[in-house]
Amino acid sequence: MKNLWAPWRMNYILSDQKEEGCIFCPGEDRSKDGERLILYVGSLTVAMMNRFPYNNGHLLVAPLRHVAQMEDLSDEETLDLLRIVRESIGILRKVMQPEGFNVGMNLGRIAGAGMEEHMHFHIVPRWSGDTNFMTVLGEVRVIPEHIKETHRKLKPFFEKIK
Repeated sequence: MKNLWAPWRMNYILSDQKEEGCIFCPGEDRSKDGERLILYVGSLTVAMMNRFPYNNGHLLVAPLRHVAQMEDLSDEETLDLLRIVRESIGILRKVMQPEGFNVGMNLGRIAGAGMEEHMHFHIVPRWSGDTNFMTVLGEVRVIPEHIKETHRKLKPFFEKIK
């Protein structure tokens, strides 16, 4: 029998306290960005790693302002949000060399949005063969690299975004 090793999940499993507040609101204190897996905080947009990824490098990009729907964004917020999605894809291409991407939003609870009051994009890098027998038969996704290692690799590139 083979084992799947995911030690970072134990903190979540054993924790009685779940994150309070909105995961997309970075606040003023940048000292916990690494712990929160935040890669970028701009004047209008935040980019972070998904703590429960579909694949290595799964990112979330959101406006800083609490906005539930696209039509509630200002033109400036819309442009900045899409610019950071574009930059994020470029960084993932450079660092992780995926063969493709799934990029999309879940708008509303029925669509799967866990934070329906704060719209956000998902950026999921894809590789040939990243869905294999484990996913199909065992309903288990194998993430081959520790999430903090992926964060360490990506962070310097996000620091260069103007």
